[in-house]
Amino acid sequence: MKDIQNIVILTGAGVSAESGVATFRGPDGLWEGHRVEDVATPEAFVRDPDLVQKFYDERRAKLKTVQPNAAHQALAKLDEKWLGDLLLVTQNVDDLHDRAGSQRLLHMHGELNSAWCLACDVRSPFDEVMAAAPACPHCHQPSCLRPDIVWFGEMPYGMERIEHALAQCDLFVSIGTSGAVYPAAGFVQTARHYGARTLEMNLDPSEGSFHFHESRMGKAGALVPDWVEEILRDV
Repeated sequence: MKDIQNIVILTGAGVSAESGVATFRGPDGLWEGHRVEDVATPEAFVRDPDLVQKFYDERRAKLKTVQPNAAHQALAKLDEKWLGDLLLVTQNVDDLHDRAGSQRLLHMHGELNSAWCLACDVRSPFDEVMAAAPACPHCHQPSCLRPDIVWFGEMPYGMERIEHALAQCDLFVSIGTSGAVYPAAGFVQTARHYGARTLEMNLDPSEGSFHFHESRMGKAGALVPDWVEEILRDV
């Protein structure tokens, strides 16, 4: 590992599943009993804002009952001790990486504990009930907040920063992702294009598993701490 300086890590639902956070889409195609089209698109918010707000309020409340697991903690340890560049990109909207202590972190799909004001375009920390139509913490306009979540049809956050990091990294690691949702599913190909080594850690092979130089199958809570110890051995 001595030739590794810069690392990009992508995490998905499989990392938080061991903490009790529901994965994005179940085997029946539903997310917590709802069609994705009904709770995760701008059109759904226009059509039935109360349903969408209550759905994310429930996810936000559930988040308060779970804790970071061994995978989150190991990645925070790597963040603290790694002397080269490191970017942890998560597709997850929970705050478990944050609570574990990761600092070099980018939430590409937004955050449950954030509100986006459609009146003043400011994003603010938020961990209460949005369906109650509270005023914006910044401009104080009522009934103008929406979940700060990147829905289908919207542009993920931080793409320029992510693409720059992928072009500079020596190692790209994907953890707990399906490899089905773009643009994240294409990160491995971008990293390989620029010469990076690539590693996948997942319960089962992802849809893009064949793009990776190495795949390790198992639970993130077991695989990730072992890998972090391995890569920090020479630091």
